[in-house]
Amino acid sequence: MVRRFIRVLLCLIGVGVLGGGAFYLVTAPDPLPESHWAGLGAPDLANGQMVFWAGGCVSCHAAPGSEGDAKLTLAGGLALKSPFGTFHVPNISPDETAGIGGWTLAEFGNAMKRGVGPGGQHLYPSFPYGSYSRMSDKDVNDLFAFLKTLPKSANVAPPHDLPFPYNIRLALGGWKFLYLNDQPRVALAKSDDKIKRGQYLVEGPGHCGECHTPRDALGGFKADQWLAGAPNPEGKGRIPDITPASESIGSWSEADIVSYLETGFTPDFDSVGGQMVDVQQNIARLAASDREAIAAYLKAVPGR
Repeated sequence: MVRRFIRVLLCLIGVGVLGGGAFYLVTAPDPLPESHWAGLGAPDLANGQMVFWAGGCVSCHAAPGSEGDAKLTLAGGLALKSPFGTFHVPNISPDETAGIGGWTLAEFGNAMKRGVGPGGQHLYPSFPYGSYSRMSDKDVNDLFAFLKTLPKSANVAPPHDLPFPYNIRLALGGWKFLYLNDQPRVALAKSDDKIKRGQYLVEGPGHCGECHTPRDALGGFKADQWLAGAPNPEGKGRIPDITPASESIGSWSEADIVSYLETGFTPDFDSVGGQMVDVQQNIARLAASDREAIAAYLKAVPGR
């Protein structure tokens, strides 16, 4: 009887070890190899600057309350409240100690596209690598080079303030297994070069879905409600639906959307407000053709 109990116990332990090993293999950090980032050539700083504004880096990484050129010092420190706890935005200035000045392109690229930090750890998807995974390697290379031209800051942001179990980074591998990919968010009925460019900007560097798409209990997008609006993660109000069926912008023409992104004024001469102010000001710095591409894409996505 004792022997039988021991055999059963050993079998259960073996199953547990095998299951744990399988879980780790499936969910372990999966960075791209150094060779993936080799041979990209000299970075294009002008394009890197465009990607910088398309990605809205200053909106999160500038020191809270900074204005004008001070926003280009990406000191971090902003507290992002969420249902999972409070995330503190890190310093991504070129400072070699407090920022990313000591990072390699491979380390930066793997943070952007795989959510893996330079120490090989999972990064939290409060940093929207779930969208950045769709960026081209060229744009990542160009952005990294542009960031190096910005002022340094020695500010060190506090650690994230997350309750159990969200403070267990190993669990993020399971989140990535469920949600992280580089595939298009939606299949479009029509897709010319302009719409494809808009899709790239909205789904990739622009990461518009991070606010405008509702999430499930684990924080993943509800894929069938892409851009259909969502609760404000900080608890006040609601982020609007921006699909063609939207009550807020569904009746707008492409030209209306382009004008709004450039000037901040709606067709009714109301002005942009809330969190969208920074987004609009960033997009206003893009080429006119990019704003036109974004508008074309927003009119082409399925209405919700």
